[in-house]
Amino acid sequence: MEIKESFSQIFERISDACKRVGRDPAEVRLVAVSKTITPDIIMEAYGVGQRDFGENRAQDFRDKARVLPADIQWHFIGHLQSNKIKYVVPKAILIHSVDSWELAQALSEYCSKHSRQSKILLQVNTSGEVSKFGIAPDKAKEIFLRIYEELPNISLQGLMTMAPLTDNEKTIRSTFKALKQLQEKLGSRVKEEVVSILSMGMTHDFEIAIEEGSTMVRIGTALFGNIRR
Repeated sequence: MEIKESFSQIFERISDACKRVGRDPAEVRLVAVSKTITPDIIMEAYGVGQRDFGENRAQDFRDKARVLPADIQWHFIGHLQSNKIKYVVPKAILIHSVDSWELAQALSEYCSKHSRQSKILLQVNTSGEVSKFGIAPDKAKEIFLRIYEELPNISLQGLMTMAPLTDNEKTIRSTFKALKQLQEKLGSRVKEEVVSILSMGMTHDFEIAIEEGSTMVRIGTALFGNIRR
């Protein structure tokens, strides 16, 4: 399969999922997860119009951002350690994976020191899996509002979660519903743009995520897994 065909199929599936629940496909932004993809294949995707790419390792993020076109919109989607912030903040349009107050503080301190502002999502562990990073749902509202009120160098944009890797649609759907419900609760306390993004849905579950309100899907395998070279 060629890159163009692969992206076309994913956009069609996004559109179909939106139509099932009466949504406009333009509401959903595709982040192509390029964490295992070489720069030459990223450039092929760039050539068919894709601009949003996601990386999960800080050094890979830094290295690819250095050599690829300046208009690429880089998203950091992996667990971020405080000592790797310097590799990510200068080029990240959005950090999806802020999973603690301490990390938010460290980001804010870096941004203050370098006269920057960092756009972030708060990662919430709505599945309750111990293997996943993310703030517990019962703590997420408090931490979100604390970041909003106390860290001026941090620009909150919304929330992120990951569903369990399972075939149980009910379990997957409940994970996404929980994040949507948290968004609605926060929406009564903050400006709409502060919690407008719901980053949820990957290769195995993005259509369910869209049906539950996702505005940003992170897809890698379904885009690049069958590319023949």
